[in-house]
Amino acid sequence: MGYVETADARLHYEVSGTGEALVLLHGNSENLDYFAAQVPAFAERYRVVALDTRAHGESTRGDGPLDFERLADDVCVVLDTLGIDSAHVLGYSDGGNTALTLALRHPERVRSLIVNSANLDPSSLPWKFRIPVTLAWLLGALVMPLSSTLARKREVLGLMVLHPHIPVGRLGTIAVPTLVIAGERDVIPRGHTELIANSIPGAELTIVPDAGHPCARQRPEFFNASVLDFLDCANGRGANGSG
Repeated sequence: MGYVETADARLHYEVSGTGEALVLLHGNSENLDYFAAQVPAFAERYRVVALDTRAHGESTRGDGPLDFERLADDVCVVLDTLGIDSAHVLGYSDGGNTALTLALRHPERVRSLIVNSANLDPSSLPWKFRIPVTLAWLLGALVMPLSSTLARKREVLGLMVLHPHIPVGRLGTIAVPTLVIAGERDVIPRGHTELIANSIPGAELTIVPDAGHPCARQRPEFFNASVLDFLDCANGRGANGSG
């Protein structure tokens, strides 16, 4: 367990195992415990760095904007603290959005990319999901003056309502081995997941059978095996950088 102080926030992370670095980024309103079924398996081969995203878990909110560019920069701060030049990066849901943003914003820090159930913009989410989240965000404006906790919860929801904004055309600049993985019954439409995979040169697409959005939690053995097989192939293809 460790903490790193940025100019304005305190970021929490946990490190397990040895070898090349593998960063794990959880989803909205969660914490690094989401990957409880992944860390032991991955730590047998990799130095696993699991983060609590800014404003989540034990990481503080800090000042300034809360957006995926900021969250991607936070990953770099943690990597710098641990002396890691570049890492394999696995992001789930909002963490997948952060992973994509990191690969575009700081490509030299990413050895390979695992994008799990990410989306490029709010409009890509189905209305049955967007409506309740948007209503909760709107209602949050009425209660946020009552406490800082409620205000933070509303701002975290805003990551789904107002963000991300990743131009699909930019995905073609990602030049590292990439796995796009999602659940068979994912809330992210299959067509959108396929769009992401088809837009990243050479990306692989894996659909986890009999699973929804949190496919790593619902089908951990299948998910873990898929990620480890991909990483084996990525290393065989000579992903550059050092961990």
